[in-house]
Amino acid sequence: MVSVISAISVLGISAGVMALIIAMSMETGIKEDIQAKILITTPAINLLGGGNAPLRDFDKLIEKIGTDPHITGTAPAIFNEAYIERDPQSFQKAWIKGIIPSREKNVSDFFSHIIRGDPRALDERNPAAVDPSFQESIIIGNEMARKLTIAVGDTVKIIRPMGKITPVGRTDSWKSLRVGAIFETGLWDIDANWAYVHIETARRLFNFPPDSTSVIQFKTDDLKEVAQIAERIRAKAGDDFSAPTYMEMNRQLFAAMKLEKIALFLTIGLIVFVASLNIVTSLIMMVLDKQADISILTAMGATPRTIQKVFMLQGLIIGLVGTVLGDILGVGTSWILNHYRIIRLEAEVYNIPYIPFHIQAWDILLVSVTAILISYLATLYPSRNAARLDPVEVLRYE
Repeated sequence: MVSVISAISVLGISAGVMALIIAMSMETGIKEDIQAKILITTPAINLLGGGNAPLRDFDKLIEKIGTDPHITGTAPAIFNEAYIERDPQSFQKAWIKGIIPSREKNVSDFFSHIIRGDPRALDERNPAAVDPSFQESIIIGNEMARKLTIAVGDTVKIIRPMGKITPVGRTDSWKSLRVGAIFETGLWDIDANWAYVHIETARRLFNFPPDSTSVIQFKTDDLKEVAQIAERIRAKAGDDFSAPTYMEMNRQLFAAMKLEKIALFLTIGLIVFVASLNIVTSLIMMVLDKQADISILTAMGATPRTIQKVFMLQGLIIGLVGTVLGDILGVGTSWILNHYRIIRLEAEVYNIPYIPFHIQAWDILLVSVTAILISYLATLYPSRNAARLDPVEVLRYE
């Protein structure tokens, strides 16, 4: 019976460790996947002017900020909201991002995610004064194209409500653009609500002064220190500026994911705790079964500390074997689930098409140490009871 309970204890520890590793790798995978997709369109650091006023002479501002060893690229951009309309019955609100294509490549790999059309569509600029028939281009997300039934080559209208001042008051500002390409990041919210135009098109549409921008984007090679890098940029730019990071701009999302990971660790960790109770049970039964042996060893000169170490070692072996087995099963299961993309999701609801599982050595170490520590604590009570047995009283009834 003691052997059976010990085997059950090993399986319990293994199940708990395996479940914890799978849960932790799932949370890490989701966070890293969403983070990577956010960084396709959102730079690591954005420099904004006071009151979100347009930034004039942005190249001089970039020179003023100077170089930083962890800044690998800069680019200006204009962000604003507008409506994209295919026809009066088919339209939606969207975020319009005006960019300089050659400089946008310095801060993101957006153009590598274009799935249809010409990635150089925004490079085709020809002022209407030279060719009145020329239509400037726009690049839209795949989900937006599907929703509005738009294809490459179609003409859409960008409308900014009440965005134009006339002698008779404010009227809608609008511009017809040709769909030059369609992109897909894998993040539903971006693919369904974002569109790209050339920065000069955005200036005319949103009434920005020449050679101005709404934000300066910065790319960094050290995302772990992004907050410190952003603070250095803000300090160099001046007190009138702010430099929010991609994590601050998505604060609620990342905070919710962090809280969810902690909650999963505590909840699933209860499996390991319950399994450790089996270790207590098996050791208590073993102490009762081996009372005569313990008494003989004590009579032969074994100290209480030696007896205690024997039973602590027994419990630690159960915990260690269960932890190692759980590590192997957890890592293997996580790899299979990630490699074959077994758990599919509705991208429109969850923003990702499947659940990714990314294994981190730190997560495995944390789970393993926690499981072994719980197993160790479970040995304290039975081992102390074994060390306190009175050999005279035990052997009297043998």
